[in-house]
Amino acid sequence: MCPPEFFGVAYVINPWMEGHFARTDAENALRQWTQLKETIGRHALVSLLPAHEGLPDLVFTANAGLVKGRKVLLSRFRSPERRDEEKVDRQWFEKNGFQIIDPPSGAFFEGAGDALYDQARDLYWVGHGFRSDRDFAPLLQALLVTRAVELTLVDPRFYHLDTCLCPLPDGFVMYFPGAFDAPSRETIEKLVPEHLRIEVDERDAVKFCCNAVSLHSRVIMNDASDALQGRLRQANLTPVLTPLSEFLKAGGAAKCLTLDL
Repeated sequence: MCPPEFFGVAYVINPWMEGHFARTDAENALRQWTQLKETIGRHALVSLLPAHEGLPDLVFTANAGLVKGRKVLLSRFRSPERRDEEKVDRQWFEKNGFQIIDPPSGAFFEGAGDALYDQARDLYWVGHGFRSDRDFAPLLQALLVTRAVELTLVDPRFYHLDTCLCPLPDGFVMYFPGAFDAPSRETIEKLVPEHLRIEVDERDAVKFCCNAVSLHSRVIMNDASDALQGRLRQANLTPVLTPLSEFLKAGGAAKCLTLDL
């Protein structure tokens, strides 16, 4: 995680940022981030990436890269506004002993924002359509020697895969069907049996309920309806709500604010 010392909406690169330029509350952002960190810290070790002035989105560490074991496939951002983060992320991974893998020249890939590991199926769900390039699913298979399944995103509000899909324990997958094209929905339905699919409606999706941190049986998220929380409990999962409204203004929530090492 990266503290929100310099967090704010300093530009507009997704629909959530529109209307929020320079309108974040720094004190509330720090309070919400600290609550998330403390919630996660009760169940996992949290390492910190220092904040850097002029990099307001560095706080969204999910986009730093994709980690598998001691290897990290670094991100290459599509938006010029975020490209200075790449050097900072590289330095942190090098300092902490990770083997660095660079994306192919000219290719865009935004890390764990668009590549989500599904432990039950031993595969990565890989999203494209707005930020990461289409051909990264086969590249992941080659670079990380792992199965990767391509999904196409079609709703600009859900520009990264982690905003609309979350693999959960015991084979459950929580997702917003409206974020995907028809072939991608068919792919999810083919690989995930109906009783393991937790479909969320638009009202929950815009709360970034799918942008959740799954730790053991806990699902740490910004918000969720009573109905969705009930569905999670039926799956023997415990929803843990921690408000992140300041970060929603920039298009991120719990998952965006963390990178699983």
